[in-house]
Amino acid sequence: MAALMLQGTGSDVGKSVLVAGLCRAFANRGLIVRPFKPQNMSNNAAVTADGGEIGRAQATQALACRVPPSVHMNPVLLKPQGDRTSQLVLRGQVRGTLRAARWREGREGLLPEVLESYRLLSTEADLVLVEGAGSPAEINLRAGDIANMGFARAADVPVLLVGDIDRGGVIASLVGTHAILDPADAAMIQGFLVNKFRGDPALFADGMQAIAMRTGWAPLGIVSWLAAARRLPSEDAVVLERPRAASEGRVRVACPITSRIANFDDLDPLKLEPAVDVRMVPPGQPIPDVDWIVLAGSKATLADLDFLRGEGWDIDIKAHHRRGRPILGLCGGYQMLGRRLSDPLGLEGPPRSVEGLGLLDVETRLTGTKKLSEVQGEAQGAPFNGYEIHLGETEGPDRARPAGRLADGRTEGATSADGLVVGSYVHGLLGRPEQRAVWLARLGAQASGPDHRADIEAALDEIAAQLEAELDLDAMLRIAQNRR
Repeated sequence: MAALMLQGTGSDVGKSVLVAGLCRAFANRGLIVRPFKPQNMSNNAAVTADGGEIGRAQATQALACRVPPSVHMNPVLLKPQGDRTSQLVLRGQVRGTLRAARWREGREGLLPEVLESYRLLSTEADLVLVEGAGSPAEINLRAGDIANMGFARAADVPVLLVGDIDRGGVIASLVGTHAILDPADAAMIQGFLVNKFRGDPALFADGMQAIAMRTGWAPLGIVSWLAAARRLPSEDAVVLERPRAASEGRVRVACPITSRIANFDDLDPLKLEPAVDVRMVPPGQPIPDVDWIVLAGSKATLADLDFLRGEGWDIDIKAHHRRGRPILGLCGGYQMLGRRLSDPLGLEGPPRSVEGLGLLDVETRLTGTKKLSEVQGEAQGAPFNGYEIHLGETEGPDRARPAGRLADGRTEGATSADGLVVGSYVHGLLGRPEQRAVWLARLGAQASGPDHRADIEAALDEIAAQLEAELDLDAMLRIAQNRR
């Protein structure tokens, strides 16, 4: 078994996309490949075939390997609930809520379980591609680390360091990382690559040599800007902070960015439709006059409901409804649309009960058991495939008009008496073009975009082909095989 770990000079340098592309590239070479991320922090999660949840990026990487996702691919997942608290998910199951200080003190105790998950994956693979988190240059976090060099040294996995030239200062970030690392940590790094290059890579040849000379690391290539990466699901909310040019789509869709928004990739399938213009509305801006409002999921639904009201978005949403225009709430967004939302166990903070938006005649009570399952079924006469990942039970008269029916016969979701407001717990509801066609038909448009999963597969193939052309994959494989 061979293994290789990609770490970055900082967050958002493209590690997740590169690992996904390399997974597909090496799988295309006939290798049995598995992705692994010791520790992840994200509110965009996916349900695994073995009944747990992992970071969205690792699910995409599993798809790149052409295997079902497993909880062992991301044994430690932190899901932020507030600025200083996160839910701890260990091997796919919730293990409690941690404050930041307590996490830093206790994370090293999770290393044996992380290593066991890595060992289990290793037994079934020719190659394990490991993704770090953040950067090893954060030496203030080195003690007890399980995400970067702490894992690499414990598992004896060689490291490649990724630098992002698009943000500037890539020579300084790579050479500077070498300079501040503990010598034993720096010795784990066998090579480097530069990501997100725009223009002629030959212009940076001298830069690559300068980095190699100052670090002793092997230069393994320059990756040009991966245009296909925008078609992969994102798990990092940083993408929501970037302005996106408005399209010419006739159907205007708005989704407010709440403080703890989760699984916002549910909107990605709509972006495949030429007839649709998806607008992610940041804090400080009103929800514009649009044709359709979609409320995404939330990691802290009660807090996000407070946030939504603080932004005045509740007024915008109700005005949208009075104009006779449709609203879809997904997971936490579904819960917010009801009359009341209660947290008697204090799962999201002090126990309390708050009024919802009152657009669906249902009430939600948060419970201690998280629903985690892959689902399929039919909604509005069209098929869907997706997954459920939520706390809470939702009941009320509008449940008599379900959003859809699952394959096992159970009803799912709720619809208002006027038919304008729909709530559903199904993430991925809009992934299939047949399902999108029904929604867009209500708005006077036609669906012509591809199946979302098929588009992701095509994007992975495009990225893999580009990495084959631009990186020295043979050298990377030799590094992975000649482990220390």
